[in-house]
Amino acid sequence: MGPWPGEWPTDPRYDPELLAAGDRRNVVDRYRYWRREAVVADLDRRRHEFHVAIENWQHDLNIGTVVRNANAFLAAEVHIVGRRRWNRRGAMVTDRYQHVRHHPDIGDLLDWAAQAGLAVIGIDNLAGSRPLETVQLPRRCVLLFGQEGPGLSEAARAGCDLLYSIAQYGSTRSINAGVASGIAMHAWIRAHAGPPPDPVTGERSG
Repeated sequence: MGPWPGEWPTDPRYDPELLAAGDRRNVVDRYRYWRREAVVADLDRRRHEFHVAIENWQHDLNIGTVVRNANAFLAAEVHIVGRRRWNRRGAMVTDRYQHVRHHPDIGDLLDWAAQAGLAVIGIDNLAGSRPLETVQLPRRCVLLFGQEGPGLSEAARAGCDLLYSIAQYGSTRSINAGVASGIAMHAWIRAHAGPPPDPVTGERSG
């Protein structure tokens, strides 16, 4: 979108720099020309009750995708367990609008979840995991994903309240952690969320 045509709006949510120069950000139309802080504040009014966590022991490149998915499905927060640094390229700048919290180890995440009253749901194709397609995720929960390759660590598995798997039908042993996060988040949306707001007006339909 180019510079704002005509007289500028007086709403304080609008950013004068964006109004003057144009808004080329990857945001829905109702947030065009808004200040970043105003966008985050509006999202915070509507965030869902699930959180997403991913272990990051080997600089997992999927974390950016997880953050982008969390923004798309309006997760309350993303939790990164292990290494603080992560590759933000895959997030496509959505980390500016998504709350991200760091935990040094799995024990710290589990303690935080217990204090917040959230069930910790491990998503991994492990022996004994229940098929995600056959259950309804709890409304208040943390969806926990493991490192790409090895999956959930032993400590993470032991700390989960529930373990669910995603059905696969091909030859690969596991699917990408970023893809798995999107599937699990959408399962939560199907169970607990209403229709999304209109991308232009912000009003809900139905």
